[in-house]
Amino acid sequence: MKIGELARATSTKIETIRFYEKIGLLPAPARTATNYRAYNQTQLARLSFVRRARDLGFTLDQIRGLLALSDDRDQSCSAVDTVARQHVSEIDRKITDLRALRRELQEMLDQCSQETVSTCRIIESLAPR
Repeated sequence: MKIGELARATSTKIETIRFYEKIGLLPAPARTATNYRAYNQTQLARLSFVRRARDLGFTLDQIRGLLALSDDRDQSCSAVDTVARQHVSEIDRKITDLRALRRELQEMLDQCSQETVSTCRIIESLAPR
């Protein structure tokens, strides 16, 4: 299949596919006689793996590691579990940070008198001190 077909099949932008090839997440495809990229089912599966991992928030480095682990099917999956556990910890930290951010913004809103911008608590808290 051509790059446009691969892009449609995986809901991935063509530029993103080229980027993944450039950084080595996807192997360079074969070329047709007219020099078009020609992708096969293996590359479709690999890009689908990358897309799903990105949807789950894994970093490109984590995905690279997961792909390497996926390519060696006989090893223990404990290394995969380690990557996933680290990612869950990162998600938990982000959730904690977002909750703190939400509390802070809600406190600003609660203190808002809704009069004029000159007395706006939100603008005041954002201004340099």
